[in-house]
Amino acid sequence: MNFGIDRFCQDSNLRTPLQGKRVALLAHPASVTRDLVHSIDAIQALGDVHLVAAFGPQHGMRGDKQDNMVESATYNDPVHHIPVFSLYGTVRRPTEEMMSHFDVILVDLQDLGCRIYTFITTLLYVIEECARYGKSVWILDRPNPIGRPVEGSILEPGWESFVGAGPIPMRHGLTLGELGHWFKFQFKLDVDLQVISMEGYRTDHAPGMGWPLNQRSWVNPSPNAPSISMARCYPGSVLLEGATLSEGRGTTRPLEIAGAPDLDQIKIINKMAELAPSWVSGCKIRPCVFEPMFHKHVGKMNFGIQIHVDDPSYDHTQFKPYRLFTLLFKVIRGLYPDYVIWRNFPYEYEYDRLAIDLINGGTFLRDWVDDSSATVADFEARVSRDEKSWAEQRKPFLLYPGD
Repeated sequence: MNFGIDRFCQDSNLRTPLQGKRVALLAHPASVTRDLVHSIDAIQALGDVHLVAAFGPQHGMRGDKQDNMVESATYNDPVHHIPVFSLYGTVRRPTEEMMSHFDVILVDLQDLGCRIYTFITTLLYVIEECARYGKSVWILDRPNPIGRPVEGSILEPGWESFVGAGPIPMRHGLTLGELGHWFKFQFKLDVDLQVISMEGYRTDHAPGMGWPLNQRSWVNPSPNAPSISMARCYPGSVLLEGATLSEGRGTTRPLEIAGAPDLDQIKIINKMAELAPSWVSGCKIRPCVFEPMFHKHVGKMNFGIQIHVDDPSYDHTQFKPYRLFTLLFKVIRGLYPDYVIWRNFPYEYEYDRLAIDLINGGTFLRDWVDDSSATVADFEARVSRDEKSWAEQRKPFLLYPGD
């Protein structure tokens, strides 16, 4: 199979409309061809694309900034001698001066399929500014590595942020190209937007179920996204960023584990299975102990859980990471009523709203966890409604077989 970048490089006819155009590239470390050549190098080597600028999202275009709110600077590429503008530095949107450099921007970003992953918000901001300044957007499409399943409540009005681009559920089940078309429709953007689609891609092929296992190498799209296992867990484990529990940053299994120094993980695992057995299916949950080398609870032994989604027990249709990690919070609240779960700290440049609410796109999840009378059925009813609504909304934008 071929990703969008591979088709763009292999087929000169696709590039013909770019003749005489000034071209920019939005990319990051995982923007590589089949042969693992970075997209900026591959495009420059073509000889018929006038690449005049590049842009980097959160974590940088080539480098890996480790954490949230660690900014990247604008610089000149030392190999190709073009400016590389940071969209995670002093600005989040391209400025008028940045926009003046190009006519068409190529977007080649590997997404994780989760609403809060900031690359999709950067995509929206770029599309909006291109609509404003009359520029064209070409998305070189890549797989959604966690496939088509939809999960989570839809972001509520008023909760838009850099981790909430619009009314999307946590696990949206779209590729970046499909999302680009949805953004254009949803926000009524008058913009020339084209998608160089993938060739030979199916969303329902096992064992990858969204990612072409054994066909393409995995390159970290961000420093704490080292594997398909992390990507599969992320629509739930990302909630831990708004909690006092460690999400495993500072270990070799970030966002696949959760824990804290003062928890009884055996009791928690048993209670989770008792309270909502269907919410912990499709994977294996193992008690584990870990010591982060940085970030939360650094240097302390954390007692927690690891989610395993890389063996025959993994069921792509049954695994519900958003529900699983929400259930973890609910069980901790029940077993430890006074436990401080919610972390109060600046999150993605928001200082007045709790991170857990920004991540979830409203107070619904936190309210449910903290309400001792709220039931699993209550949560399921709300989330299922949103999931069904989104599944219908996205249908016109699906591009690939298996949908």
